[in-house]
Amino acid sequence: MTTELSPAERYAASRTTRSAPRLEAFRAQQKFDLDPFQLAACGTLEEGRSVLVAAPTGAGKTIVAEFAVFLAMFQPAAKVFYTTPMKALSNQKFNELVAEYGASQVGLLTGDTNINSGARIVVMTTEVLRNMLYADSDLLVNLQFVIMDEVHYLADRFRGPVWEEVIIHLPQEVRMVSLSATVSNAEEFGDWLQAVRGDTDVIVSEERPVPLDQHVLVRTKMLDLFDSTPGNAAANRVNPELVQLARGGAGGSDRSGRRHPSARDRRGSWNNDRAAARMDRPDVVALLASKNLLPAIFFIFSRAGCDAAVRQVLRAGISLTERHEREQIRAIAEERCRTLLDEDLAVLGYWEWLDGLERGVAAHHAGLLPAFKEVVEELFQKKLVKAVFATETLALGINMPARTVVLEKLEKFNGEARVPITAGEYTQLTGRAGRRGIDVEGHSVIQWVTGLDPQAVASLASRRSYPLNSSFRPTYNMAVNLIAQFGRDRTREILESSFAQFQADRSVVDLARKVRELEKSLAGYEESMTCHLGDFAEYSGIRRELTDLERKGQSRAETASRVERDRRQRQLTALRKRMRQHPCHSCAEREAHARWAERWWRLKKQRDDFSSQIRGRTGAVSTVFDRVTDVLELTGYLTAVGDGDLTLSVHGRTLRRIYGERDLLVAESLRRGAWSALDPAALAAMATAIVYEPRREEGMDSDRMLPRGPFREALSRTEELWSKLDDIEVENKLPGSEPLGTGLCLAMYRWAQGATLESVLSLSDMAAGDFVRWSKQTIDLLDQLSVVADGPVGRTARQALDAVRRGIVAYSSVS
Repeated sequence: MTTELSPAERYAASRTTRSAPRLEAFRAQQKFDLDPFQLAACGTLEEGRSVLVAAPTGAGKTIVAEFAVFLAMFQPAAKVFYTTPMKALSNQKFNELVAEYGASQVGLLTGDTNINSGARIVVMTTEVLRNMLYADSDLLVNLQFVIMDEVHYLADRFRGPVWEEVIIHLPQEVRMVSLSATVSNAEEFGDWLQAVRGDTDVIVSEERPVPLDQHVLVRTKMLDLFDSTPGNAAANRVNPELVQLARGGAGGSDRSGRRHPSARDRRGSWNNDRAAARMDRPDVVALLASKNLLPAIFFIFSRAGCDAAVRQVLRAGISLTERHEREQIRAIAEERCRTLLDEDLAVLGYWEWLDGLERGVAAHHAGLLPAFKEVVEELFQKKLVKAVFATETLALGINMPARTVVLEKLEKFNGEARVPITAGEYTQLTGRAGRRGIDVEGHSVIQWVTGLDPQAVASLASRRSYPLNSSFRPTYNMAVNLIAQFGRDRTREILESSFAQFQADRSVVDLARKVRELEKSLAGYEESMTCHLGDFAEYSGIRRELTDLERKGQSRAETASRVERDRRQRQLTALRKRMRQHPCHSCAEREAHARWAERWWRLKKQRDDFSSQIRGRTGAVSTVFDRVTDVLELTGYLTAVGDGDLTLSVHGRTLRRIYGERDLLVAESLRRGAWSALDPAALAAMATAIVYEPRREEGMDSDRMLPRGPFREALSRTEELWSKLDDIEVENKLPGSEPLGTGLCLAMYRWAQGATLESVLSLSDMAAGDFVRWSKQTIDLLDQLSVVADGPVGRTARQALDAVRRGIVAYSSVS
């Protein structure tokens, strides 16, 4: 259906066509017309500025990224880097861009995958780009755009700092396209981007492209969360029926129809246990199917709960597919899993998994084999799988929109306790509901439980955003890389530009930027006052001192004593003599140099004043940096030089190329030869001990779960090094680190020796997807060791890497 444009809209469209011809050409290619926020963001890019786009999940932020790629392809050599927080997202985006621009134009770099790295469009994880910036990679030449998808990840406690490192260190001429979920402080984040990156527009949209209808499932009845009666719908007023139910006034009834009295729970709120009786999962799936609300994603904050839900639905005999759909499903699954070994299929539960797929039901969580997850995602996108039981990881960027999202609970286990989900998490999860171009509206369904507070749920549902807070902290690797490039003082100034410092004291970032600008001007003035006869800065310093003393003498001529006047005269005589004897005094261009010198001194005073103000502010980040450098100096990775600066030792140069949570421990282990006697399987096990983070519920690792032979001695030496470093960190007021996690060492050792998947999974008591994830992190570290380690350890690391990268670990959807 064609919509008639108003005269004002026709005028605005004609202006866009004239002022943004590239945007108009791009717009004409799209299946849907662009929304106002998309037009505004794309217009910013065509005008040559960077942009931050904050919009709800599913709103179409990636259109802006696609336009950046479109713009770059008009220039013969321009490059675009597309960064994502997860390898799965990188793989997905890589495949989409290959389909659009062809395999020759698109590359992929994710640590364990390197495809066509010299392409004009390269998709990568953020860590890869950070490492390229520190190494001053040749691939950065002709870089025009960097797209930072899911940029709100910089709040992530573990990986967030990498995003800030990239933002701070990207060359200024590179334009950034930052895509974020709707955060409540987008303007603050945008102000920081403006401060450190220059011209950046902030485009915020609160509008979902597909409206969201929110419901509460009470027994077999779906009630609207908000009152939809005329006059109340726009006010987000909670449905009175739900309020009454929460107070116990609506009273439930059992199957015989008898009403049950309400009772006050321990917290004093009214509830009705019978009203809170929940439908079984198969019944909920059937109810949604009867109301045409499939496909649906059921968010269950437990992997075991997801798998159990699938079994429960299948046992109930539910099938959501037609015969032709089942044939399609089997063909896709068999094609995508053809590289898996026959003996591994039973271990992986392939046949049960395929049975669920063919009936339109599947689980999706981090414990699932990557190949299986990718099949579930593809089948869900093709509307062949109709019900997916997933953990919240599915909400993080993967393209899997549904008609309906079901939340069984509004709390989850955070590793220590059960806690309510946040407004941001609620927004992220329900953001999956509603498929653009398919659904008129999306639906969220919350299952009623005893004690549910409708007002609290409404508050979650009404708040569309959450604050973005920096998790930036200086690391050992960061410190040696920055000091190698800029020196200690300049590095401290760079760290003052972080978003963490910006939030601690917003003005510090502006001051640091002014200092940098003044230093550029100072360098120019210094060049202009350069004299071939000598140091003109020194000469001009004598002249300034002489002038200041003369002025001071004139102002105090009448009040000064005879002694003071005599002393001042001796000082003046000495200064005049030094000035006349200075080589620059006889320069023919002395006065021209002096004019530039005067400007240099005035600017230097401004710079020093700003620097003094910075030192007087919170200094939160630079204080941690100083503690980090103290540890590095004590351990011999940094060496003090004559002017008070620091320089890298030979060991510091090794540390520059080691990335990860335990960078200093890895460097120390190499330096002390702790791993020199290890064979490939034992080195793989050691790398696993470095990267593995056991779950809190896992007990202490037993010695019997460790490989025998040289590994145990190497582990003992490594743990001793860890203990010494931990003591030094604590003494220097740093938080220290957790002990090594050895729970997966024996399993990785056996895997590297060629053991079967079944035996390794049994030994590790771990899901296949988890084993693959830790194996790939082990490979990342082994890859670093193969480059930085001297002699036999480097060669052994390469052999270990090849030994680990086999079978299900070697699977890649993009190779």
